[in-house]
Amino acid sequence: MPVSRRSALAAAGAGLASLGITKAASDPALARQVSIADDEVATLARQAAEANAALMRGDIARYRALITLTDDFTLMSPFGGTPTRGVDMTSERWEAMGRFFRNGTLEQELVQAYAAADMVVLVVIERGRGEVGGLPAQDWPLRVTLVYRREGSEWRLAHRHADPLVRGVSLEQAAALARR
Repeated sequence: MPVSRRSALAAAGAGLASLGITKAASDPALARQVSIADDEVATLARQAAEANAALMRGDIARYRALITLTDDFTLMSPFGGTPTRGVDMTSERWEAMGRFFRNGTLEQELVQAYAAADMVVLVVIERGRGEVGGLPAQDWPLRVTLVYRREGSEWRLAHRHADPLVRGVSLEQAAALARR
């Protein structure tokens, strides 16, 4: 890898770390996968971290200012169930989402990034803490996959899949969940 590209990745990593975003030990693999400008990937990672930190605080307006959804957006929530589609995201649903999350914080670890001309996939661990759904404050670590698609000059979120299995579960626990 050319020195200038390595330097750009190091600079991007330093900038992400200052925002509470860390990169996992797979930096060389990350560098090989990126085929668009590294700064675009770093910007998307930073925006995702800022937006989801705002969401954990219940600041839905800030979240929406940072993240634009594609028309065919899908959400696979960490609570399971039927995927949500972009057309389901009415203003009432956005407001309810803002009330669902309160007084939270979030740190994001970038595990891996894959990029092509018009698509970026970020694989992250979100380490949130806050009040969710009226429950007392607690840790909410999530494994998250974010898929962004370029539409014109703008990157839009096309898909989010999150699950609470950061700490892992046994085969028996997974089987019990699957039987529900």
